[in-house]
This record gives sequence, structure tokens and C-alpha cells, in this order.
Amino acid sequence: MNAAALALGAALAAQSTPAAELKAKFERRVEEIAGRLDGVAGYVFVDLTSGEKIAHLEREVFPTASTIKLAIVYELFTQASEGRIKLDETMTLDRTKAVGGAGVLAEMGTPTLSIRDYAVLMVTLSDNTATNVLIDRLGMDAIGKRMQMLGLGATKLRRHMMDTAAARRGDENVSTPDEIARLLQAMPPEGIELLKKPKESRLRRGLPPGVATADKPGELDGVRVDAGIVYAKNRPYIFCVMTTFLRSETEGERAIEEIARSAYEYFSRLGAGPIGRRIGP
Repeated sequence: MNAAALALGAALAAQSTPAAELKAKFERRVEEIAGRLDGVAGYVFVDLTSGEKIAHLEREVFPTASTIKLAIVYELFTQASEGRIKLDETMTLDRTKAVGGAGVLAEMGTPTLSIRDYAVLMVTLSDNTATNVLIDRLGMDAIGKRMQMLGLGATKLRRHMMDTAAARRGDENVSTPDEIARLLQAMPPEGIELLKKPKESRLRRGLPPGVATADKPGELDGVRVDAGIVYAKNRPYIFCVMTTFLRSETEGERAIEEIARSAYEYFSRLGAGPIGRRIGP
């Protein structure tokens, strides 16, 4: 038997391992969930142990909704590490910048908060007013340039939160599943700790209680997005599902939660070891 035939035989044997079969079943399961969604779903899962990716429409551009706030978190802690901003610096809210939607600041008069506090509100409550304060303090252009420096050219913060006039002009905040995953991989440790703080998300609803997750969901009319790092035992992974053109946002939320549950089941089994035996709790 020649070398080419031997190599082919080895490749086929590797593809038929139990782990490969488990992966194939997971891929089919996610394809089935996304396929019956009345809308469009792109996704990427990155095994942070092996580096392996499972993806679909991962380089296509989707609206990010509030998941664009990951770019703001990255810029915030990077500027802090560069000495360009101090997290304990305080700022009094300018009421002219208060906007509706998610959050509490729009109802709180003129509080004086630290930049760190604005960031906590942005991440945990997805507070749009806090987000706009940070965009102005950090600089929208600076955030955009940072994404370019990271090689994330499709990740664009092009408007403030709740700026519907800008959205109508086509200045939507956008990214791709692949770039969101890469942004999460590049996130500074302080950003990861902030993203781990308690919050409501479809991703977290699909996980067992107590599983640490550093994530940021997003939602707009016809759009649902969930992205984060899930710290499954012995097998952490990146999860990003972006949906758009949804007929029903409820259906989109249900699909993301179902995918989140399936992804955790897959990666937690890989964490048991290469042949799948579970030992101990």
C-alpha cells in the first residue's frame, strides 16, 4: 500500500473515533435547530482547549444589538492599562444624554458615578445611558480604530444606543460571529471579570446553575444575539449565536437557549476526557 493510501486510511480512522462521532451529532443538532428557525442564524463555537471551531455563516455581517458593548468593554480596559483613563474617575450624568430602553440611569436624576460603575451598569443591566456616557468618554472613533487594530474590520460601532435616526440611515452596529468570538478571545482579564457579573441572557438560561460565563446578550426588533465564554469543567469554549430577520423574537430566544444547552452538553462531555469516561463528580 502506497503512502497516500496509508494517509487516507489514517485520516478516515481518525474521523471515526467516538469523539468525532459526538462532534458530528452536535453539529447536526445545531444545524437542525437553526434550520427550523424562521429567520437567519449564524454561529461559531470555539473549543478553547483544542482550538477547533464549529461554525455556520460565521463571516457574514449581522446586527449586534447590545452585544456591540463587548467592543466598548475591550476599549475601556485597554485605555485603562495604557493610562489614558482611570476607572475610579467620576462623572456626573448629563441629563441631555439620558436615553430610554434598557437600564436605570434614565430614571435617576443626575447621579455622579465612577467610570467603573457606568461600565457595570452597561454590562449587567445593558444600560443604554451608561453605554452612551462611555462611548463619549472613550471616543467612538477610538473604539473603531481599536477594532481595526485587532483585525476586526467588520465590527463597527456606528451609532449611540437608541439613535433610531442613525439606524434608519443604515448606521447600524454590526459584526460577524467569527469576529465576536475573536474579540472575546482577546478580551483583557478585567473585562472578563466584568462580563462574568450576574445578568439575564438566553445563553445562561441554557446552562446548569453555577456554570461561570462571561457574556453579553443583545436584542433589537427581529434580532437576538448571545455571545460569551462558557467555563465548562475542563473544556471552556466560546459561544456566539447571531440571529436576524426573525419572524418571532420569542422563537429566536428559544432557539439560542436550545443551542446553548446543546453546546454545553457537548463540551462538558469532552471535558470528561478523550474517550468519554466520567470519573467522580
